[in-house]
Amino acid sequence: MPQVLLLIAAGAGLVLAGRRWYLRERARIAADLRAAEEALARRDARPVERLERDPLTGIYRPKQLH
Repeated sequence: MPQVLLLIAAGAGLVLAGRRWYLRERARIAADLRAAEEALARRDARPVERLERDPLTGIYRPKQLH
């Protein structure tokens, strides 16, 4: 009978450790998603630069405003 109690105690310890790991991972992933969403919002807030092709070199550069 003591073996059963030992197994129950070990199982409870594993459940608590697993729960702690799960909550930390969930918070870490949520923070990563929040940072990615903020980066996308900053990227979308910038105006898009138009490119034009330089006929001599064939390289695309930002369009010059005249």
